[in-house]
Amino acid sequence: METLLVFLLTGAVSGLLAGLFGVGGGLIVVPALAFLLPTLGTADAIVMQSAIGTSLAVIGLTGISSTRAHHARGGVIWPVFWKLAPGIVVGSLLGATVAHQVSSEVLKRCVGIGAMLIAIQMLIDATPKATRSTPGVLGLGIVGTLIGGLSALIGIGGGSLTVPYLNACNIDMRRAVGTSAACGIPIAWAGAVGFVINGLGVPGRAPWSLGYVDMAAFAGIAVMSVFTAPLGARLAHGLSPKVLKRAFAIFLIGISVRMLLA
Repeated sequence: METLLVFLLTGAVSGLLAGLFGVGGGLIVVPALAFLLPTLGTADAIVMQSAIGTSLAVIGLTGISSTRAHHARGGVIWPVFWKLAPGIVVGSLLGATVAHQVSSEVLKRCVGIGAMLIAIQMLIDATPKATRSTPGVLGLGIVGTLIGGLSALIGIGGGSLTVPYLNACNIDMRRAVGTSAACGIPIAWAGAVGFVINGLGVPGRAPWSLGYVDMAAFAGIAVMSVFTAPLGARLAHGLSPKVLKRAFAIFLIGISVRMLLA
């Protein structure tokens, strides 16, 4: 019961952050699962693969809920999304395959470093100057592949990469967040499929696992995240998120230090 409550709380927070910042909530879900999954029977050797795979599965649902809320407010630029999506799918599948090949310890370090870099970016509000226009299909395809690969490798929805890039392409922050939320859907589903396929038959998985996706954790977290993502999207369109971003960045630094030193 305590574990279920923790999953529900994790889902509520990750969904809120997904809607508010377009980050997909993975920066909360992955570290939480890294510490919780061993209690459900996941072997240490694959705990990070399971945490990342499960996080991406959750983001797959959170992303849909968050994107609908942003779309209702005209916050998603669909032509840009469709040009990014093919590369995102390819990159996410590649990222899942790489994660399968490396050790859980290496993945933990990757997540810790990724969280630290994202925290620093948010803390100093490092938004690139809008100095370029949106590239064509090939350019966005390459960008999508890079974003998908890096995001799937550490179990995030890609908002910390997609939003700054779209800002640099003269897309305003709110539409960048909304489009980023939409991009989190192919990142999550392609990545989750990759983790399911690569994890089939791997020993040490918890009961009710589908590949590297722990279905018990997925259900508990997804239930709440789907409900709270629209709330985050409403806040993103009605409030200035600067203070919240900085508070979240400090929290992320603590998570990254814990991941790197654990």
